[in-house]
Amino acid sequence: MRLFDTHAHYDSGAFNSDRLEVLSSMPEKGVALILNPGCDLESSRTAVSLAEQFPYLYAAVGVHPSDCGNWQQEFVSELRDLASHPKARAIGEIGLDYYWKDNPPKSLQQQVFHTQLDLAEELSLPAIVHDRDAHHDCLEAVKAHPGVTGVYHCYSGSLEDAKLLVKMGWMLSFTGVITYKNARKSLEVIQWLPLERIMVETDSPYLTPEPFRGHRNDSGKVYRVVETIAQIKGMEPEEVAQITMENGKRFFQIS
Repeated sequence: MRLFDTHAHYDSGAFNSDRLEVLSSMPEKGVALILNPGCDLESSRTAVSLAEQFPYLYAAVGVHPSDCGNWQQEFVSELRDLASHPKARAIGEIGLDYYWKDNPPKSLQQQVFHTQLDLAEELSLPAIVHDRDAHHDCLEAVKAHPGVTGVYHCYSGSLEDAKLLVKMGWMLSFTGVITYKNARKSLEVIQWLPLERIMVETDSPYLTPEPFRGHRNDSGKVYRVVETIAQIKGMEPEEVAQITMENGKRFFQIS
């Protein structure tokens, strides 16, 4: 089984002790491709730097809604420069997060999100969207940028929203959360979702799938997401792995 983990944060401090060893071990675990999105300027720089070191690792650059409190308009030009790197394949992780009460104000999050969607459109790059407890505003922002397509990472919205996003040309991606007992809504979405619109991810080091919950996540565990989707769809895991691999390569323009 050859796997594509389309969203993992190897810039995270959780990997400080063994980052290069973990990344080096991925091919022997069946992980053929990984996409590492940034969450601020520093982690976006790190994502690009790591992508230079591993042929199977690619980067996305962007400012996450939880990290946009110090946003300055000059950040756009640095993101533009980082995005010009041949291994940078998307603008992300960007979006809205209304879950944490100490996050930057909603109005600032929205401004930064719109600005980065503009950048994605300018550069003809897809966007990697984070939407947590902000379904309506996130969808309105995406609808306001019809020239941009992308992926909702760790999709947690409704079936109704999923149908609208697919109609608009967007992808939906799923994490180890779908292996949890309370994941009923996501399973309903996956059951309906056309296979060509699904991507798989770990969101490492977070959202570790069962039966590994409580431990640090890494791309080697993305097979659990594939197995769960296969179970829901009544397919073989190898078939889901192949389809999601092709979906990811097409989405991120990896030959």
